Amino acid sequence: MTTKATEAIDEIKGGAFVRSAANIRDWIKADGSTQYPAEKGRYHLVVSLACPWASRTLFARIVKGLEDVISVTVVHAEFAKTSDDPEDKHVGWHFSPPTDVYPECSPDEFGGCKTVREFYGKFAPTPVTKFTVPILFDKKTSKIVNNESSEIVRMLSSEFNAFSSHPELELYPENLRSEIDAVNEWVYDSINDGVYKCGFSRAQEPYDKSLNALFAGLDRAEEILSKQAFIAGSQLTEADIRLFATLVRFDHVYHTHFKCNKKLVSQYPHLISYTRALYQSGVQSTVNLTHIKNHYYRSHKTINQFSVVPPGPPDNLFELPHDRARFN
Repeated sequence: MTTKATEAIDEIKGGAFVRSAANIRDWIKADGSTQYPAEKGRYHLVVSLACPWASRTLFARIVKGLEDVISVTVVHAEFAKTSDDPEDKHVGWHFSPPTDVYPECSPDEFGGCKTVREFYGKFAPTPVTKFTVPILFDKKTSKIVNNESSEIVRMLSSEFNAFSSHPELELYPENLRSEIDAVNEWVYDSINDGVYKCGFSRAQEPYDKSLNALFAGLDRAEEILSKQAFIAGSQLTEADIRLFATLVRFDHVYHTHFKCNKKLVSQYPHLISYTRALYQSGVQSTVNLTHIKNHYYRSHKTINQFSVVPPGPPDNLFELPHDRARFN
């Protein structure tokens, strides 16, 4: 097991949150050009239903029809200590059998690991100090292949078509790549990572800057979605998966917990209709509000010391009618 451990919430420079990059970046390729060829049943995802980055991969797995191709382990929603050393204060993701509150959870079946930190210690190809999900794991070599969600989504989109129920669906189509890349850049900076930059800020100036950028990004997305069905054009792409993962958590968590309270997503007519349409497209299992609310409010003790969980909007917020059929 590694001796050093870091958390995203502590990645602060000058009072501003600056996220470090994922560092296990190997690729599965359908053509066998890497050490990880695409095979049915060989690969496994370790995810949290609370984590927006992990939920991206679950969304892609469903819409590509890979549920019988890529297996999944869901970790416990709430952070816990990852070491028995009383001097080691690190908290993070841990494995758990199903519980009454979290029946979706399951233990680690590959190494008997108690924590994701231990899983990295056993299976990472290089030393790791930040123990994130999602994890794309190779059951044949017992190695972690990749822990960068955007790259995992692309692998699921393109490299498993021989086994996919929906090989015709391309989440990164060649004719839209320039548009997708451009949207991904500003959505990530202002919205996906923007909510964290607000929530983890430890000084007023970086918080104000991040908050203004966040709502400028939401306003921009609202304007785009008033005119077209999806954020990068007329079809579902990975850009929608990335945006959805933040929007679906916004009113229940980010608005309050991360102090992003200038406006609710449900106050944007096009953003909320778009979020409902995506939610109702068959990916409801990737959105578990119990995991989401309990994770954020009970895991970030420096933000919410007493772990009080507010109810937020009604849980059926995304089941209400939408008007996106007008773009069909």
